[in-house]
Amino acid sequence: MVKSDPALSNTPMNAMSSSAPAQSRRPALAGLRVLDLARVLAGPTCAQTLADLGADVVKIERPGIGDDTRPWGPPWLPDEHGEPTRDSTYFGSVNRNKRSIAIDLANDAGAVLVRRLAGEADVLIENYKVGDLARRGLDYATLSALNPRLVYCSITGFGQTGPLRERPGYDYIFQGVGGLMSVTGHPDGVPGGGPMKIGASIVDLSTGLYASIAILAALRERDASRLGQCIDMALFDTVAALSVHQAAAYFQTGKVPVRAGTSSAGIMMPYETFKCADGYLIVACGNNTQWQSLCAALARDDLARDPRFATPSTRQINRDAALAELRITFAARKVDDLVAKLDAGGVPNGRINDLKQVFEMEQAHERGLKVELERSDGTKVAAVGNPIRLSATPVQYRSAAPKLGEHAAAVLTDWLGASTEEIEKLRAAGALG
Repeated sequence: MVKSDPALSNTPMNAMSSSAPAQSRRPALAGLRVLDLARVLAGPTCAQTLADLGADVVKIERPGIGDDTRPWGPPWLPDEHGEPTRDSTYFGSVNRNKRSIAIDLANDAGAVLVRRLAGEADVLIENYKVGDLARRGLDYATLSALNPRLVYCSITGFGQTGPLRERPGYDYIFQGVGGLMSVTGHPDGVPGGGPMKIGASIVDLSTGLYASIAILAALRERDASRLGQCIDMALFDTVAALSVHQAAAYFQTGKVPVRAGTSSAGIMMPYETFKCADGYLIVACGNNTQWQSLCAALARDDLARDPRFATPSTRQINRDAALAELRITFAARKVDDLVAKLDAGGVPNGRINDLKQVFEMEQAHERGLKVELERSDGTKVAAVGNPIRLSATPVQYRSAAPKLGEHAAAVLTDWLGASTEEIEKLRAAGALG
């Protein structure tokens, strides 16, 4: 259940016209059945995206333990009395709109049960180590023989091929191994210099998004071929793709990109964070018009006339001199005053907000970036909304992250037509948690 609020439909206020009103059309992925065998972040992010778009996503979890991230607290999701449960907010952040069933894959009856569910599924998402599911008869080769229409998405650290395919890893590791930390952080030799990871789990999240794109592409192709396929997603591949323009420059010049802190190593100047009298402000000037407007807003006509700063190239060449002058000016002024002047002049800028400030912004309210969902016990849980905006089939928020195994009977009845007696036999055999 979801709190009644127009924002929760994720329909833009100025939604584009469509052939039928949103409320009369099925969700974009209605009728799609997805088995989510993934843990932690990349795979669950992918599955949640599909769930938000209307797919019936069934999360397969380990009995008694569940997803690896359920115990990753505090903070914890609350129970109906407001007391902390043993389900973390981390888990809750990427498992909404799903149904949970606890199945022991190491149990023969449990593995058979998952094979039966896979026979009724359109999509299966997993992030086990290479070869793990094959030992249980849950690999693509086995399941596709049972269900040729199955789209099977594997998400691993290094992919299914190559000498490192069996190595495990988490987001942080791939930010380093994949080169992202080599271009993130302040340069060596300055205070605080050295490699730095990005604050968000950017590799996991990006891999999840790429995986959802791949799945939708495979489903589109299945419309013509009537056959599924195997998708091989790797965090290592994704983090390399995130360095797309730096890599292009390296391929062309052979020069390895370096860390530039809060500055840009590119031709834009200034593309910089400035310390102001009461905070920080980012300014980005991509052309001469914006540079001239910046100088006018700061009342620095001397910089506008200086031949050293006349073009993007000369500003980059003489960036140290330009930045020294700009830092003096910014340091003497307050952020709000600067934002007003720069906005009036059409200069791209943005203050550095903490998350409290982000979700208090009128823009965030208007866009419905914070949503409130309910768990089965009526507990309300706040979450970040999905950024996808569809005019006719908007994202829906049906429920918060499930309790471990709470939908076993419903899923087995819906997908397999199982009777109460059969479900009890599965419990007695140790297949169900």
